[in-house]
This record gives sequence, C-alpha cells and structure tokens, in this order.
Amino acid sequence: MKIAVDKKSRRLAPMSDTNLLLTITIVVFFAMYLAAMLFIGRGFLRVQTFFNILNENAALIILSCGMSIVMIAGGIDISVGKLTALICMSAAVNLDYNGGSVMTAVLLSLAIGLAFGIVQGALVAFLDIQPFIVTLAGMFFAKGMTTIVNSTQFNVQNEAFVALKNTRIYIPFLGSVNRRGVFVPAYVEIGVVIAIVTVIVLFIMLRWTKLGRSLYAVGGNPQSANMLGINVKKTRFLSHLLCGLLAGIGGFVYFLHVGSGAPSHATGAEMNAIASSIIGGTMLTGGVGNIIGTFFGVLSLSTIKNIVSLLGLDDAWWTNITVALMICIFLVVQSVVLLRKNKRS
Repeated sequence: MKIAVDKKSRRLAPMSDTNLLLTITIVVFFAMYLAAMLFIGRGFLRVQTFFNILNENAALIILSCGMSIVMIAGGIDISVGKLTALICMSAAVNLDYNGGSVMTAVLLSLAIGLAFGIVQGALVAFLDIQPFIVTLAGMFFAKGMTTIVNSTQFNVQNEAFVALKNTRIYIPFLGSVNRRGVFVPAYVEIGVVIAIVTVIVLFIMLRWTKLGRSLYAVGGNPQSANMLGINVKKTRFLSHLLCGLLAGIGGFVYFLHVGSGAPSHATGAEMNAIASSIIGGTMLTGGVGNIIGTFFGVLSLSTIKNIVSLLGLDDAWWTNITVALMICIFLVVQSVVLLRKNKRS
C-alpha cells in the first residue's frame, strides 16, 4: 500500500516551471508549423524549408543561447547585435586587407567577444552597475568601432573563406523532387552544426554542472544563493563572459553566412535574441529558463515571420505586430507561471 501511494504522489507531482514553459514552447512551435503545412502552402512540406530556417538563424540561435544564460542569472545584454556587426567587419578586414586566414578571423572573433564579456561582466558583477546600462554602452561602443574599422560594405574575396562559406552538408536520404523531376538532397550549412553543438553543450552545462546550478540560484534569489555559499559576483561575471564568448562564436557564424562586412549587419539581433529567449521560456526575472526552449523559441520566431510573409503581409509592420503579440502572449504565460510558483511557496 505504501508503494502505491508513493507512485501516485509521484504522478501528481507538479511540473517544474522550467519544464512547463519548455513544453508550452515546443507545443506552440509544432502547432504553428503543422498549421503552416496544412493551410499555408506546399513549401512547408519540404524538409529543406525547415533546414533553411536553421541556415538563416544559426547565428541567432547561438546569440539567443548567450542571452538566455545572462537572463537566467538575472541580467540582460543588449550589445550582442552591434557586437556581431563589429566581429563581421573586423574579420572581413582581416581577411581581405590584412592578409589574414580563416583561423586568424576565428581567433579575432572570439577575442572580441571575450573582451566585451570580460569588461561588461566586470562592470556588472564587481562594480554593481545595472547590466542594461553597461551593455547599452557596449552597444554604442561596438557600433562606433565598426565604422572605425571600415565604414563601407564589401564582400570578402578570400578564397579559403569563400570555400568554407559555400560548404554544404548534404543529407542524401532527405530532400525533394524539383520541377524537372530531379531529386535534390537537403542540406545544412556549417553554422547549423556549430549552433546545434552549442545548444547541446550549454544544455549539459546548465543541467549537470555546478556553474549551471549557480546561474539558476543567483537568478532566482541572489540573497539565498549567497547564504548557500555561491559566489554571486563571480557567477554574474561568468554569465556575461559566456555571453560574450557566444557572441564571438555567433558573430563568426553570422559572418560565415553573409560573407561580408557592413555596419548594418545584425541590426535588431539583440531584440530577436531577447524575444527568442522569452518565447523559449526564459523569464526576465531570472532563475527560470532552458536552452532547448531557446532553440525552439528561435524556430518559432522565424516560423511566424515566414507564415506572415507567405500570407502576403509583406509590410514590415505586420511582422513586427505579430512578433509583439507573440511576446505579449508568452509574457502573460510567464506571469501565470510566476503566480503559480508564488502560491506554491
């Protein structure tokens, strides 16, 4: 009898806030994609359409993962968009004007991302300055530095980089038949592989490492985390450091996708990253979030944009209105979850 009661209690145990928000995000994405397949058009029935969403948003997935880490720890970083533009321009100039190689471009991208992460993390964690203000300054600094490096847009001509940019990973057993009756295998770009590996590594880090548990604890309640012996300042610093490192990786993946340097690159990427994190179940108040949810948040954001475009609503405001409605809906859901959490406590 005791065993039966234990089993029943386990079945009735409430789902955690993180898992609940993750479940909602995944269900919403599949519902939207299924609706698009059934009612929008044949394009969504092709595997390549889904892969194209990944190809277009590989960099955003990585940037959003960094944003989620900072938000889980109770902060925010609005500099990642302009930081991506700075990385693209610096890498492009290094390759075409300074005789650099792909490896030097990668190292330069990582160095720029780490430098921003270290400086911004130190200001937030050790000087206790609001992360919004610090990263706002970082955004303006990156924007100015981009035009100092080079103020014009140009396509990279470095042969090794162009070959890497044009590399495709084909999946022979997936694809579609074109109008000529020829089977065309589906493919993904290298950036997609990097993005998926990043998601897996960060998921493991957040779920099964001391740092991951510390990020959730600090974001949930800094005072309680401090009493538990967690170094709150160090954890906040590491969250911004990781965000900067991921911005370096994401910036190079974006550069690998567009193949050019331009001051206007990645405009609004920081807002898309925040939106994807929110849709993915990361709470602005901190302490709740999941990298897998962020991944599906990016896919949901891109899918709804494609649906709006295919419906003939090509004007920019329709897309913005739709995204705004999605964010509002998920913020309401988060508020309900927060009320549920407060009632339990």
